[in-house]
Amino acid sequence: MMMSTAQAALLEPLGLREISDAAIAMIDEQGTVVAWTQAAQHVVGYCAEDVVGRSATLLLPSCQEALGVSAFAEQCRAQGGWSGTAAVRHRDGRTLNLSLRLSLLWGQDATHRWLVSLTDIGAFSSGMMNGSVRESLLARAPVGIAIRDPQLRCTWVNDTMEHDGISRRFGRRLKDSLPGFEAEALEAVMRQVLASGTSAVHEYRAWPPEDPRREHAFSASFFCLQDADGQALGVCILTVDVTSNQRVCERLAVLSQASTRIGSTLDIMQTAQELASLAVPLLADYAVVDLAEFILPFGEEPAARIDTMSDGPSVFRRAGLASIHPGIPESTFARGETISVPPNSPLASALRTGRSHLEPVLDTAPGTWIDHDPARAQKIRENGVHSLMIVPIRARRSVLGVALFARTEDPMPFRDDDLLLAEELVTRAALSSDNARQYARERSTALALQRNLLPHRLRGGVAVEAAGRYLPADTDAGVGGDWFDVIPLSGARVALVVGDVVGHGINAAVAMGRLRAAVRTLADLDLPPDELLTHLDDSVQRLTGEDDDVPDQIPAIMGATCVYAVYDPATRQCTMARAGHPPPAIVDAQGQVTFPDLPAGAPLGLGLGLVPFDAVEVELPEGSLLAFYTDGLVQSRDDDIDVGMNRLGTALARPEQSLEDLCSSVVETVPTQAASDDVALLLVRIHTLNAAHVASWDLPTEPAVVSAARHLAAHQLSEWGLEHLVPTTELIISELVTNAIRHGAGPIRLRLIQHQVLTCEVFDSGTCYPRLRHAPIIDENGRGLFLIAQLSSRWGFRSATGGKLVWADQDLPSTL
Repeated sequence: MMMSTAQAALLEPLGLREISDAAIAMIDEQGTVVAWTQAAQHVVGYCAEDVVGRSATLLLPSCQEALGVSAFAEQCRAQGGWSGTAAVRHRDGRTLNLSLRLSLLWGQDATHRWLVSLTDIGAFSSGMMNGSVRESLLARAPVGIAIRDPQLRCTWVNDTMEHDGISRRFGRRLKDSLPGFEAEALEAVMRQVLASGTSAVHEYRAWPPEDPRREHAFSASFFCLQDADGQALGVCILTVDVTSNQRVCERLAVLSQASTRIGSTLDIMQTAQELASLAVPLLADYAVVDLAEFILPFGEEPAARIDTMSDGPSVFRRAGLASIHPGIPESTFARGETISVPPNSPLASALRTGRSHLEPVLDTAPGTWIDHDPARAQKIRENGVHSLMIVPIRARRSVLGVALFARTEDPMPFRDDDLLLAEELVTRAALSSDNARQYARERSTALALQRNLLPHRLRGGVAVEAAGRYLPADTDAGVGGDWFDVIPLSGARVALVVGDVVGHGINAAVAMGRLRAAVRTLADLDLPPDELLTHLDDSVQRLTGEDDDVPDQIPAIMGATCVYAVYDPATRQCTMARAGHPPPAIVDAQGQVTFPDLPAGAPLGLGLGLVPFDAVEVELPEGSLLAFYTDGLVQSRDDDIDVGMNRLGTALARPEQSLEDLCSSVVETVPTQAASDDVALLLVRIHTLNAAHVASWDLPTEPAVVSAARHLAAHQLSEWGLEHLVPTTELIISELVTNAIRHGAGPIRLRLIQHQVLTCEVFDSGTCYPRLRHAPIIDENGRGLFLIAQLSSRWGFRSATGGKLVWADQDLPSTL
């Protein structure tokens, strides 16, 4: 099994690259070079013919160095070897500073030789460890060395040879100590090295005597030893235990998978299951993830966090569950079930302290914590759980839950590096879960905001039937800056409004909510559409000016457009005005679509007070349909707005459909470009008030007309079957007509409208608006409007063409 590039990179910190790239030579007891390698020739320039049979002092740069060889040899013999840096002479005369390692080899007859490995320090990048660190690591690295003859029989070994699982048996081949397939693979590499005279690297697995229960991975470097004629004398094998490095590779692979498999969605339950599924079987045989109930259902901020100081059991919900066994027999609870954590268990301890718990060998003896949890104890014993890790799931100083990892079939107990890996996986899952929780809470807030800002029901009274659709550009938050509304007005009339705040998302939605509230407030004043837009423009400028006073504050409203219309079902008159908004579409009963010639007006908040808003009044044909919309419905990056309006007209040309179906058809047919702009659509089918439910009289401006007005109203109410309202209606009409005569100007018109309520209207051409006041006890006048307010359910006034109109409503019986 050859090493991958990634594995080789991981081996470098242990000096293994230096071993595999080393120049190898063999020296006898007298210091004579007896074997040489091609790698040694590459490093120092001497070939085998130049050095084999000669003293190793040939490679020393000076005679002074040569004089110290004997003393140095005695020191090495006493210590069993040496490693460090040394000056070595290159064949061309240069002096090389090399990393050198001397290892003492033993033969069958107790004789010894020296194996010399030289590595060019300059061949390594400056970013690697410095020389002192390298020397230290090389000195400590347990390198097994063996020399095998051309027949692959063991001839020389060092003292640490048996650490690699190959027993020190002189004259024997590998098949005597390794499994057949491993021995065959290694011997095949050795034959290749002998034939080519080069070096090679190979990995194999074995069970070393010091750890017979655990399989280790070893990396072996092979070098062809040559005599003076360049003929192969044998193979030098240097082996290093790379089990820890291989575990690093495995853990890096697990973490790499974690980056893509944990947190793939913004669903907390799914994230917990992804953690458990990844851990099994890569890390554990069985894994569970239990989450605190306060984050389930996700997205809601906890009313109370986990009480880690309480002696009572903590309540969780099982969110993740995985096992190597079908049916997950180790688990006492199914996924989604509520569980409790015993207060004296390691689970509770991990929650209390915030520290992980590692129990390499699970103690199931009587008197331990599992005795207080019989259900778990039974599962542990039945399934052979022998090693345990518990890791608390924490994020933003909150305990979100706990993860448990166990081994049943894998005989190896968990170790510290297993716990580090588990903690890393849990940390990633915790971050993903917390992000999901934060996102879900913000989404819930946004959806609640949307529910409260947009109308729950479109109430058009007897005037219109309405339906709407809203598609936010911010599909994650579900809110934006477009809105529509249907507002009942006095006299069975209704206001229809659609608006668009620049931008989308929560900020635009909040700005939209402020504008919608302002429109409703102004609509209650019964202002004409052009006056209402003028006041709304002032409000937007005022709100923007308030934000300008705050440093670094983004204005709440960057700009907005709006169209406002008032429809009167008694006359089928619709008065419209717009502020930079697309005009509404009018669809007659035959499906003919037109867009009224309505002055565009300036968008709201631009401060263009010199550009007035103009209102246009149109009479709608019987059975007409109005379509109000925002530009997101008709604009796209690819087409002009006229193309979009033509598409809209084509989609609307089916007035026989129900409003709900027509809304769906329009949204599906017209490109909405939801990714770039919000879309709002309001469809309104008008109704005409039955002429029999409206009675109107022109009255002279004479005091005597008050009595006549009462009689006219009483007679009309009798025809409508509303005799019980005659007394209060007569009083209301008396006060309204009297005020019109006293404070207004002629002519006077009285109108009664029977719809959802009974409306009494009195028109006069005066410009003095009524004002409710509380008259002192001694005053004989000033109580008329107070009386009207007491007798009616609602009253008010509005401007009208040529004057003003004062009205009062009375509730009708619920049976009508």
